[in-house]
Amino acid sequence: MNDESAKCRPEPSPTRGPGNCGPSKDAPANCAPSERAQAAGRAVAPSFDPAAIQLADRPTSGKERRERFVTVSDRPIKALYTPADVADLDYARDLGTPGEFPFTRGIHESMYRGRLWTMRQFSGFGSAEDTNARYKYLLANGQTGLSVAFHMPTIMGYDSDHPRSDGEVGKLGVAIDSLADMEVLFDGIPLDKVSTSMTTNAPASILLCMYIAVAEKQGVRPDQVSGTIQNDILKEYIAQKSYIFPPRPSMRLITDIFAYAAKHVPRWNTISISGYHIREAGSTAVQELAFTLADGMEYIRAGIAAGLDVDEFAPRLSFFFNAHNDLFEEVAKYRAARRIWARVMRDQFGAKDPRSWMLRFHTQTAGCSLTSQQPENNIARTTVQALAAILGGTQSLHTNSMDEALALPSQKAATIALRTQQILAEESGVANTIDPLAGSYFVEALTDEMERGARDYFDQIEALGGVIPAIEKGFFQREIADAAYRYQRQVQSGEQTIVGVNKFISGEPLTIPILKIEPEVQRRQIERTRRVRATRDQAEWAASLAVLKRAGEGTDNVMPHLLRAVKAYATLGEICDVMREVFGVYREPAIY
Repeated sequence: MNDESAKCRPEPSPTRGPGNCGPSKDAPANCAPSERAQAAGRAVAPSFDPAAIQLADRPTSGKERRERFVTVSDRPIKALYTPADVADLDYARDLGTPGEFPFTRGIHESMYRGRLWTMRQFSGFGSAEDTNARYKYLLANGQTGLSVAFHMPTIMGYDSDHPRSDGEVGKLGVAIDSLADMEVLFDGIPLDKVSTSMTTNAPASILLCMYIAVAEKQGVRPDQVSGTIQNDILKEYIAQKSYIFPPRPSMRLITDIFAYAAKHVPRWNTISISGYHIREAGSTAVQELAFTLADGMEYIRAGIAAGLDVDEFAPRLSFFFNAHNDLFEEVAKYRAARRIWARVMRDQFGAKDPRSWMLRFHTQTAGCSLTSQQPENNIARTTVQALAAILGGTQSLHTNSMDEALALPSQKAATIALRTQQILAEESGVANTIDPLAGSYFVEALTDEMERGARDYFDQIEALGGVIPAIEKGFFQREIADAAYRYQRQVQSGEQTIVGVNKFISGEPLTIPILKIEPEVQRRQIERTRRVRATRDQAEWAASLAVLKRAGEGTDNVMPHLLRAVKAYATLGEICDVMREVFGVYREPAIY
């Protein structure tokens, strides 16, 4: 007990208890201020013991099991957090009511008490028929949104019969070469009732047009469809490397989508600004946060420079974050992201629509954390990561399957991953109150630390001239590579434990079944693509590509011309060839 408390020892009173500082207007003058305020019936701010705070800054007296404690991202963790760690926290300024600026506690007033997050498992393999069957299976088992994983040739803008596609068809996602494939992919799935996320970037505008065309064939108007295209080309240059065109024409394509969708596809999220791949490339949590938000700001600047009003397109921007193993660090990352974005949008970009201030995000559990050794352990890892996303207030969630370090998910593994979300939603109780970790000294201190770390990076990026010059100078790439190297050193030294890999190793043989894509998938896919080319209206096909080329060379919004080409059954590879001719192809400079 501290000295102040000791002084507040009473003259005994016949009417009050031994503390003598209870509700009474005649509390002793030597009581602590908070006790005197309480005695007078006034509300008091929480008080704390300064001696205890000093203890928090000292090592604990007992022997600790490590020399230092750090997050997965190598940020030091103190033994104890106290009110001193959040002494500057202002509730209204820094946290606020859920659903109100700065949205630290969530973007909706009722959050999961009103509606659970969308369970959107990322799926795609083999042919459009294979993936269509998986979608119907997952929807029948409680999935609430679709998410398309495209195979690598589609992502890179090549048809399945291109020489560079040989051996890759259907291996890492579903093969989509033309509108005919998209029609099969969504056959029997009502696009006015299911929202769809599509993970594609360089050819995002083409695939969005295919989706709109399929919806129209179902009798669904463009203004009735909902979903998201990733469409985040900046993170491709930074991390994932599946770009086609150089940065500047790529940004033009993105702002063309912003403008077109705002008018014609108003329920569609036109971009999902992705930190996921930045983290998967080896970044820290702060780097993921900072680089993702910096990319977001660059898209805002591009939209404004293209003549758009910020409130016209900002409400349809969404984000995509990773959920790694360190539960508290991840929760703090999501909370800091909302707060930073709200402040930047209102105070820096002058957005007036509160929807422009809200950072809405999808989360995927960390694929890079999964291990091929003892793959069943990945179920536990994914559960912890999903819990972090939920406690952090995600709007939709994908949980990885236990076998993804080995292959695309088998149906059984995909079902377990979906059930993991359902158990968290329906059985754990974590969805029953909003932002339950708010007020935790540790979480609030970590949230502040995340925001400071991100703002330090914003300053460095600004000093380099902005995001695109920083990409061209290799800044992001070096920062991520250095972080990945440090982490790998920690794993190899044992400072970071990976169960089943560098600790608790088992020599038992692998027993789980693995999904295999047969070569027959490639043969059938090539047949269909060639059949489409042979049976389409050749005159309309040629005219649509000619008009598209002229639009690309000029300043017209390319989206209406892409839609015409897609409806003429021009293949994705043919359309990308026209755009390669107009825009060029990006070659990354040497970084090291």
